[in-house]
Amino acid sequence: MAIKILVIEDAEALRKDIMETLIYHDYEVKGASDGVEGVKLAREFHPDLIICDIMMPQMDGYQVLAELRPDGAGITIPFIFLTAKADKSEMRFGMDAGADDYLTKPFTVEELISSVTRRLELYQKRNDYSDAKLDELRENIILALPHELRTPLTGIIGFADILIMDSETLEPDKTAEMARYIHAAAQRLYRLTENYVIYAQLEVLRTDPKRIELLRQFTTANPQSIIEDCIYEKAQYYHREADINMSISDEAVISIMDDNLKKVVEELVDNAFKFSSVGSAVDITGVMDKDFYVLTVLDRGRGMSQEEVKRLGAFMQFGRQVFEQQGSGLGLAIVNRSVDLHGGKMLVESDLSDFTKVTVKLPAVPTLESHLDAVAF
Repeated sequence: MAIKILVIEDAEALRKDIMETLIYHDYEVKGASDGVEGVKLAREFHPDLIICDIMMPQMDGYQVLAELRPDGAGITIPFIFLTAKADKSEMRFGMDAGADDYLTKPFTVEELISSVTRRLELYQKRNDYSDAKLDELRENIILALPHELRTPLTGIIGFADILIMDSETLEPDKTAEMARYIHAAAQRLYRLTENYVIYAQLEVLRTDPKRIELLRQFTTANPQSIIEDCIYEKAQYYHREADINMSISDEAVISIMDDNLKKVVEELVDNAFKFSSVGSAVDITGVMDKDFYVLTVLDRGRGMSQEEVKRLGAFMQFGRQVFEQQGSGLGLAIVNRSVDLHGGKMLVESDLSDFTKVTVKLPAVPTLESHLDAVAF
């Protein structure tokens, strides 16, 4: 199937020359004489690449780009601008708007074909990479989810059957023991479902700039109590209270919602306990560092190789065939996405048989006191 290219250019002679050149090189080509027609044709023709003049009547090139980018496939379609002037500020503006390349008039056939070829190759590489990541995600879901769903469900159904059939003869302590197991298994299922929903919501949110802007207006003042409560709750669940080394600063206003901060801490500490043994220390610090509040969780359990650290993502687990473990692999993906949406960063350092250290940097909101201190200084 031929690659489809749309040419939007109001100068008829130039438009015909470009189209004939591309047709000669075996591309399927359609042309539009202005931006309005170009947008309409793009939605009907579904091109693999768009070449568009900037200065046009009714709708200029920037407006065409802005109109098409929100469309599904339009987000990724390579977009080449044609311009009569090679002004750096104009080129920067176009690149920021989402353009992939510029051709300055007049240009040669070689320059046109070179730009088209280069942009299509990069587009194909991005698609190949996305397909590979999607295949990897599918494989991880196939490996992780059935186990995570079946294990607690099998226990719930099995013990529920016993309670139903033998309820009249069971000793109270046995009934209570089975009820506790059912409750623990149900909690495991609930957490899996909750994480799946949260991750899906975060993935939808990352495509909505307005909602991201609104999200970043939320803050958490004096985060110490939230962080410490989450740590103690997880430590009690794993019976690891004695393993905690903690130093949390309270003097900060952080750009993150209270609930999102709680979720970040829960997932980081849960991972630290899950992948380290009882009796090994888990170090947790929270301090101000210039314009960021830096939260660090360090455990001395089974770590990851550098390659595994690079591949961290949703439903990603390593060594499931070798090590018995619970979890869907969503924890760090949720932390990373949540922190990123709030304008922060997550860094993972690990050694395969020694430690894992996760550092989260969240933007700190300047307070009146800090502003006065800066002025006094």
